[in-house]
Amino acid sequence: MKIALIYGGKSAEHDVSILSAFSVMKAIYYNYYEVQTIYIDKMGSWLRGPIFKQAPTSQDELHLTLANAQPITPADIKEKNTIIFPVLHGPNGEDGTVQGLFEVLDMPYVGAGVLASACAMDKITAKQLFQQAGIPQLPYVAVAKQDYENDKEIIYSRCEGSLIYPMFVKPANLGSSVGINQANNREELESALEEAFSYDRRVVVEQGIEARELEVAVLGNDEVRTTLAGEIVKDVDFYTYESKYIDNQVELQIPADVSDELHEKMRHFAEKAYKILDCSGLSRCDFFVTANNDVFLNEINTLPGFTPFSMYPLLWENMGLGYSDLLEELIQLAKLRYEKKQSIKVY
Repeated sequence: MKIALIYGGKSAEHDVSILSAFSVMKAIYYNYYEVQTIYIDKMGSWLRGPIFKQAPTSQDELHLTLANAQPITPADIKEKNTIIFPVLHGPNGEDGTVQGLFEVLDMPYVGAGVLASACAMDKITAKQLFQQAGIPQLPYVAVAKQDYENDKEIIYSRCEGSLIYPMFVKPANLGSSVGINQANNREELESALEEAFSYDRRVVVEQGIEARELEVAVLGNDEVRTTLAGEIVKDVDFYTYESKYIDNQVELQIPADVSDELHEKMRHFAEKAYKILDCSGLSRCDFFVTANNDVFLNEINTLPGFTPFSMYPLLWENMGLGYSDLLEELIQLAKLRYEKKQSIKVY
């Protein structure tokens, strides 16, 4: 069977995607599969690269250009006996857009479907759904760019009337800390909003709190499994994109040093969030935990990073599921989901 590994993309998380793709390609079971590389460059062009029958020796082999790859249209990826493994982060990668393409092409693919991907990617929509499900979250203010440009003072007043400093300002549809800033006063709030709106037309302003950051990995389709939580051990208020992926300054503690009761509470909310969005395949749920052990769901990520130092695969490794076996399980879950869908009657 062939795995079509799709990576790169137009989002700000392009380079993270390449790191994840290289890690996947080093760990996949080549005695069962061959890997067709499909690279999306930063301009959105699709390039079909070589087929790998063994692991690449260098990440440079994944940097495809017109000199070493064939330009294709997205529809050209359709092929029998092939499962798509998207390793795309951010807009056009995990927001339901490319998942819709896979559905139209009628091909099995790893990860969540269109609805779950779109809802999870949009922080505002996800928060509204989690609120309906009774999952605890921090207070927030949703801001549309048009409203902001029409009257900035009203937006500043709304944020300061609902929240207290510090606040965190985030583009609604990005991840990996791209475009996120902490605001400790009005001047920083103005600057943070301007930057966030350069990435998205909708922004969420969230209450900042003193809290630990813990994450739970989720795996499955209809039957869902979760891991013990892992913790991002912080020595700063929050980690930027550069500290997470370029400088590799993030320290992880797996499992997190919390009570069994707290582990179970986060696993319960993670499974509940996963099901309310109708996720499949995989997700990582990110939580804030206060000194009083209050738990707040921050967000759910339907295509978490697969780099060597990413939390998701390390959480499963702690549960006894190694990286290569995790990839195999994700492939089998994709195949099972596709087969079940094929059995549904179409009127």
